[in-house]
Amino acid sequence: MTILLVEDEPGLILTLTDRLVSEGFEVESATDGLAGLKAALGGKFDLIILDVMLPKKNGYDVARDLRQKGVATPILMLTAKGETIDKVLGLKLGADDYLTKPFEVLELLARIEALLRRSPNQTNGINAEVFRFGSVSIDFKRAEVSKMGERIDLSAMEFKLLHYLIDNRGNVHSRDQLLDAVWGYDAMPTTRTVDVHIAWLRQKLEENPRHPQFIQTVHGLGYKFAA
Repeated sequence: MTILLVEDEPGLILTLTDRLVSEGFEVESATDGLAGLKAALGGKFDLIILDVMLPKKNGYDVARDLRQKGVATPILMLTAKGETIDKVLGLKLGADDYLTKPFEVLELLARIEALLRRSPNQTNGINAEVFRFGSVSIDFKRAEVSKMGERIDLSAMEFKLLHYLIDNRGNVHSRDQLLDAVWGYDAMPTTRTVDVHIAWLRQKLEENPRHPQFIQTVHGLGYKFAA
């Protein structure tokens, strides 16, 4: 498994890299936030270890940008700050766990192991138990959806439609295809039903429902999920 380490302290980079490699991981590193963001967007990683206090772009902004671009790779944040508000902010922006400096390497390894166990397909998010896009997090196993850490209530059909679009993200689906796949052949909805449910999902999940970033309309063809 490959870990991206985004950290600006040379001594910590060396120490962590040596230990992680000895544990069987491959490690790539970046020493500032912009380089870390570029690496995370351009590579396939199983986990990102992300320091908060970074040159050029702080870790909070990197985590937020990654989630907004649909990157679901688990993020373990490293912070020298112990205040609860800093930890909460990191988690709300998309981090999966945090560790306050200074820390024991054994504790870091335990956190890494726990995150990897919880995210079996973490490199692309498809079919993983948890999928993230923007400020939204979806736990498919529990059928729970949250936005900025707040629970969002979806109807059963809204959840099924969202699940189908995410599982087939990037593909364009006509209204009839969505009716067959989500509502089933025996149901009697109309294509207008799809439009209404799409509108409800956008209202609940998109930052700007009038100009959706993720649940997109492909004019003349149908809908797709883009991330």
